[in-house]
Amino acid sequence: MSPFAITLTLLAMMFGLMAIRTPIAIAMLVSGSIGYVMQTGWSPFANFMNGMAFARFASYDLSVIPLFILMGQFATQGGISKALFEFTAAITGRMKGGLAMAAVMASAAFGAICGSSVATAATITGVALPEMKRHGYSGRLATGTLATAGTLGILIPPSVPLVIYAILTEQNIAKLFLAATIPGIIAMLGYMAVIAIYVRMVPGHAPDVDPNPPKFNIALAMGIVPIAVVFVLVFGGIYGGFFSPTEGAAVGAATAFLAAMAKGEMTWDKFMRCFYATAESSAMIFLIFVGADVMNSALALTQIQHQLVGLIASWNMAPIWVMVAIVALHIFLGTVTEELSIILLTIPIFFPVVMSLDFGMPKESLAIWFGILILMVVSFGMLVPPMGLNVYVVNGMAPGVPLSESFRGVLPFLVSDFIRIGLLLAFPQIALWLVKFLK
Repeated sequence: MSPFAITLTLLAMMFGLMAIRTPIAIAMLVSGSIGYVMQTGWSPFANFMNGMAFARFASYDLSVIPLFILMGQFATQGGISKALFEFTAAITGRMKGGLAMAAVMASAAFGAICGSSVATAATITGVALPEMKRHGYSGRLATGTLATAGTLGILIPPSVPLVIYAILTEQNIAKLFLAATIPGIIAMLGYMAVIAIYVRMVPGHAPDVDPNPPKFNIALAMGIVPIAVVFVLVFGGIYGGFFSPTEGAAVGAATAFLAAMAKGEMTWDKFMRCFYATAESSAMIFLIFVGADVMNSALALTQIQHQLVGLIASWNMAPIWVMVAIVALHIFLGTVTEELSIILLTIPIFFPVVMSLDFGMPKESLAIWFGILILMVVSFGMLVPPMGLNVYVVNGMAPGVPLSESFRGVLPFLVSDFIRIGLLLAFPQIALWLVKFLK
């Protein structure tokens, strides 16, 4: 079989297994194992598997993942989200659609110490949805807003998918976090603009005027101090050169724990739940790592990456159209699988292709720009069927709201996503501008 035939066979096998509800990690592991044995035989495959897992997990850089997850768990269980929503609601409560905008702002702020899309969506929904329903927001707008705002958990640094991209491509995590900042803020402002337009163009989904808007006071401002402290310590320490991203994640987890203790909401049960949830999420991510490593090793044997580089070079296409095609493919993949699997599966294939393109910028800048583009794109999978994990999570917390209404609720926000990705494709400096200030 030709390399392309083997590649297509393995991908078809993987998606076929996923279609019958096989866990993604297992689908990649089985398909990759079969592909590896087909090309080399059993003994080379057994030798490869003998040391593969240790070689992958012995990496010190991987420890940043459970630490950032633990930081988010402490923030979730520590009651910080309620203070965030109350603070942002006091700022935007007098606007039409103000509570929905407050949920977006709270999600962005919570994402700055969380790094998980689903955790952000579930946590902010728990405090924002009852208030939005009480003030007369429709189920469509409320659940659509909260599901979409949850994606800010990975768009605003720290971001677990971005950490994985950095590890796979051997890029600087701190620079990638900095590059994601402006696109993440643009995403937040874009979602708020969508709400402002939607509530005026489609009446009946939000109250015209809130008769009792939340009042701003010093107590509300003091409620967000713990988040500000965690954020300043983690990112100030990283960018100030005081510690590495891994050490920053450890400091952030410890500080988030102390903040939760100070609020008096961290019971022993919640404390243990933080570690159990961190262990479950980390195990899931690391198992996907194993499956993806086997799958990518099987694909590497076909030399498909080098053949893709040669094939694309022979087409004489403008580099920007190659990038557009890669982005479009990732948007499609986002509808059938989740973001971590997409990154682990596709980056080893397409990263060499992107690095071979001439965009007139240094290779490090090109790698950072590509990483931010992929980060923006994979969030689609959290909002659109059949995956749409954020929508399922939020809808499950909103009894009485049909699932179809929640999916309809995210549609206006996808328009904002497409505009943002278009801007990022056309103007790479949106992602690269801040990075040039980091020495």
